[in-house]
Amino acid sequence: MEENKVRYSDEELEEFRQLINEKLAVAKSDYEVLMEKINGSDDDDDDPHATYHTLEEGSETLSKESLMNECLRTQKFITGLQAALVRIQNKTYGICRETGKLIPKERLRAVPHATLSIEAKHARDQRK
Repeated sequence: MEENKVRYSDEELEEFRQLINEKLAVAKSDYEVLMEKINGSDDDDDDPHATYHTLEEGSETLSKESLMNECLRTQKFITGLQAALVRIQNKTYGICRETGKLIPKERLRAVPHATLSIEAKHARDQRK
């Protein structure tokens, strides 16, 4: 990476756009599956033997809570990826919002919705 480079080229941005779109498709599919599991787990409501399932209700609640948390994480990931696509369109993708320097490609490939360089992230974590 050139030291004086202030943004990624259009070709590089297109490479990131493809990566993000692939991850977005997977995340949206995962989200739909999670929502189906959450909405479909109440099928036993009409079961006359439901009283025998009292012990399982606690684990079902825990499982549903776990699914809801996963669903929220996936939704946040989707929002982050969509915001990254907007930054690509604005040609500001890959620029650290704290230092103004380019975030290394390796980091963006691993965390395509990143808005902070590793250095800025560590500095922010130190302040907490």
